[in-house]
Amino acid sequence: MTQPPQPPQQPPNTPPPAGPPSGGFGAPQDPPPGGFGRPNPPPADPFGKQPQPQQPQQPAAPQDAPAGGYGTPPPAGGGYPTPPAPQPNGYGYPQAPQQGYGYPQGPAGQPGMPQQGYGYPTQPMQPQYGAPQPAGDGGKKFSTQMQIIVAAAVAVVLIIGGGIIYAASGDDEGGTNEASSSGATGGEAKGGEGSGLAGGDEKAPASTKSKVAFQLPEPVVTDITTVMGSWITDKAYVKSGVAEIIAYDRDKGTKLWSVPLPGEVCSASRHMSKDFKTAIVFEETKATKANKYPSCNQVGVIDMAAGKLLWSKGVTSATGGDKPIRFDEVTLSGTTVAAGGTSGGAAFKLDDGAELWKPKVGADGCYDRGYAGGEALAVVRKCGTSDSPQLTVQALNPTTGAPLSSFQMPAGVDYASIVSTKPLVVAADVGDTAGDGSGISDFFSIDAATGKLIVRIPADAEQYAARCGSTEVERCQNLAVGNNRLYVPTENHDGTSEYGETNEVVAFDLTTGKLLGGRADAGDRYSLTPLRMDGTNVIAYKEPPYDKGGQIVSIDGETFKQTLLMENPSDEAVREAERRFSTDHSEVLYKDGRFFKSKRLVSKRSTSDADEKLYLVVAYRTD
Repeated sequence: MTQPPQPPQQPPNTPPPAGPPSGGFGAPQDPPPGGFGRPNPPPADPFGKQPQPQQPQQPAAPQDAPAGGYGTPPPAGGGYPTPPAPQPNGYGYPQAPQQGYGYPQGPAGQPGMPQQGYGYPTQPMQPQYGAPQPAGDGGKKFSTQMQIIVAAAVAVVLIIGGGIIYAASGDDEGGTNEASSSGATGGEAKGGEGSGLAGGDEKAPASTKSKVAFQLPEPVVTDITTVMGSWITDKAYVKSGVAEIIAYDRDKGTKLWSVPLPGEVCSASRHMSKDFKTAIVFEETKATKANKYPSCNQVGVIDMAAGKLLWSKGVTSATGGDKPIRFDEVTLSGTTVAAGGTSGGAAFKLDDGAELWKPKVGADGCYDRGYAGGEALAVVRKCGTSDSPQLTVQALNPTTGAPLSSFQMPAGVDYASIVSTKPLVVAADVGDTAGDGSGISDFFSIDAATGKLIVRIPADAEQYAARCGSTEVERCQNLAVGNNRLYVPTENHDGTSEYGETNEVVAFDLTTGKLLGGRADAGDRYSLTPLRMDGTNVIAYKEPPYDKGGQIVSIDGETFKQTLLMENPSDEAVREAERRFSTDHSEVLYKDGRFFKSKRLVSKRSTSDADEKLYLVVAYRTD
């Protein structure tokens, strides 16, 4: 949903910065599974279909859509629950009438959740966040001046007793679903000395001004190289390097330990156990002239408390043969490590690597495309042909691999990504309608116990800026799930300043699909991105304008009130280093007053940037 990284916002008459070096802003997109940036293509889909790179497209003017939404006609008789229509003024901006934005109303939600009929009648387009669009303007945005005038006029009307009111209709039971007016516009609060935040573990420091903790130089490589994987433990910041895993002191950046690997890291779990173990996939050997593209067939577990590789192994396919399976992804749930890909999958015990189970490969060619972990374990299973694939999302027993429930995705979904396993939330680009390479046109909230669809939530790619990997199952970012809500950022739009853009974080109810009343504002020239949940709060990063440092804030998951946790230095050299890490294509972590941005890929340097300082990691900390 986001467009490729754009040049940083500059004031008028300020020339744009020089083209970025390889590996930073404008770095190659993350490669599809199996290739990891190398020129060799990933293994073919069993049905002959190769994943195609998605190119960014210019947003088109909104077109009238059928009632089913997004070009997917509703099936005869319908059959899927429909979330209520968005409410007027639900975002604090004036909204068009309920059938506004050029989209006809969908039918009201129907009781029951049958499992057939893949037309999915859905709610109409959510209100546009940014400037409202008057009828007959051909999709053009209001001018900045007009936005200011309209927003000011609406603010006068809506400000009542010092609080902005966000209207929301009552639910079917006659209750209300209104966000508290206290901080509903994303007001920012400063923290006291070590003050704790209600609902989470993070604390607001006495001083939110950060300093550079350390900067790690980018390794020199001869090809595009994967360095995927980063974690924060109680003592270390752990990062994948070139054929090794390295731990650094969280505050000083001094090396604590290193685990050498026989080949390049291919994939890494974002999860870790309570005692700081995590899983990786790596190549069986380093590239040589005789073997330029080694296979990513080794699964292993790193004990980040002890600083060692606990175990590693390859497995053969469940269909027979002695060739090791090539894995595209790996995840962790409880004491189970699960790795999967187009070649097959397997699950292991976290502590000793004992094999737990392998997925069944059906006679019809069905296979486990990949797994998602965390609080629960789920899988995307793919069947059918390349022309007519059928994807099923299953909640699994981590110990046995047995399905606990199954939900069949609608027709027109080639790939699906699991956003969260508990609650179970899936993202997909239905019918390739997103058009921006984000991999998301809709979210699906699923009852993991029964496999029934709770609600399908349309997410217009021109309005929302979350994104998922085009083929990976567990590679969604710029969003968070908690409090039975899905928190997503809006796309950047004109702010109130003379130049520069801004955005907001909004939330959808995972039971009703409603866009809730309330938002967290980034503020002029900042862009706000959710990183993760902290209890009931959302930890988010504010990507800065050209002349400022970035910020970390904690957003109250109910009121949207923001508490500033960190503000990075605005010194030119420091902010330039921070800006080189595009949020969409970097690993971004924050914990306990420490903030890290790191690369997932490094590239061979060009002659133009041979002498330039490039970083693998930049780290900041508050006192």
